[in-house]
Amino acid sequence: MNKKWSIGLVLFCILSMPLSAQDFPSQRWHKGRVVLVSGDTLGGLVKYDFENDMVQLNEDNSIKAFSARKLLYFEIFDETIDAFRFFYALPYMARDSYQNYEVPRIFEVLYEGNLTLLAREEIVTETMPMYNYYYFRPEWNFARNRLAYDFFFLRKDGNIVHYNMKRKELLNNFGRRSQEIKQYMKKNNLKHDRLRDLVRVTAYYNALEGKS
Repeated sequence: MNKKWSIGLVLFCILSMPLSAQDFPSQRWHKGRVVLVSGDTLGGLVKYDFENDMVQLNEDNSIKAFSARKLLYFEIFDETIDAFRFFYALPYMARDSYQNYEVPRIFEVLYEGNLTLLAREEIVTETMPMYNYYYFRPEWNFARNRLAYDFFFLRKDGNIVHYNMKRKELLNNFGRRSQEIKQYMKKNNLKHDRLRDLVRVTAYYNALEGKS
């Protein structure tokens, strides 16, 4: 990967909003293109599926499905955020009770550099209390869907590391720059578990590395 994406492309305006089923980006068709490991480039309407690690392509009303094993990368224009988004199929170390082995998984590129920030999204259902504000107590619960994210760091050696959303582990990913990153986060009131802040921190780290 040799492209570098603007931070603004990944700051989803939908992060803090409860959404109806039709509003989730993974449930929409997007204008885009798919590049296969065979070298073929196909354009049309694209729908992605993190749960099954595959994409569908609607090309001239003919729908084709491609698993991560056949994908190199794909890109879409997401009208929900009015921006392009970029995804790669990368080998990720899977683990079971018997062995470790690499499998292709789809990751979105949030920021690319010496240390690249990746993400995988999923739709989760959560139960929220509905309050009776006259008595100031919950009367019943209602369910809503929202987007949740898993974050990963891709290192220069090609190793992909899952980030467990703990501040200490975040700093460990920045090695010799950890104290500088810590000060930067404190100065700018950045959170260790917020998407847009993770993008800013990763960009700052890469800027520091670029100066050395």
